[in-house]
Amino acid sequence: METIAGVEIPDSVLAREATELVREVASPLLFHHSRRVFVFGALRGRAAGLDFDPELLYVGAMFHDLGLTEKFRTTDQRFEIDGADEARRFLRSHGVDGDAADRVWTAIALHTTPEIPLHMAAEIALVTRGVELDVLGIGYDAITDDQRAQVVAAHPRPNFKAEILAAFTDGIRHRPQTTFGNVKADVLAHFVPGFVRGDFVDVIENSPWPA
Repeated sequence: METIAGVEIPDSVLAREATELVREVASPLLFHHSRRVFVFGALRGRAAGLDFDPELLYVGAMFHDLGLTEKFRTTDQRFEIDGADEARRFLRSHGVDGDAADRVWTAIALHTTPEIPLHMAAEIALVTRGVELDVLGIGYDAITDDQRAQVVAAHPRPNFKAEILAAFTDGIRHRPQTTFGNVKADVLAHFVPGFVRGDFVDVIENSPWPA
């Protein structure tokens, strides 16, 4: 079994098929990012003494950005929901349903929503912990320099900041309306000329209610 920074990578049939699916449809950037999210999330969970299902965390981490890929992106909903929907379909096809599949769906759907996932089931919280560490640097010092180095040696991140921002832009620029009220509006504001951010106050003031 493969081990990275002391974290065992799940090696079940389900996990191996999840790995191959993501490797096939995602860029190397997103593949390596997703694997780092799993390891970082597992490390944060272990340090916090959380009881989590490594296989569910792995699927959540591996599928969390599938909605940015050409194969799985849609036009009418947030990219997070694209990945969450595909993860639930994948799990159900492997006989995993009910609460377990719902936890993975929620972990992916909420992974860009600050704070709320951290108060939910361990797998949900730890997908967010992994994403926050790899993308935003939140919790950077919560793991050791050696752990960080081992993860990056296994899954390198050359020019990651610029390339992940480009991947976000490419995956959502065709559906700007889905960024209303979430952090991805910041991406389009920086990188898509002419983008106009939705305004919550305007929505209220221009609703059909007379007052």
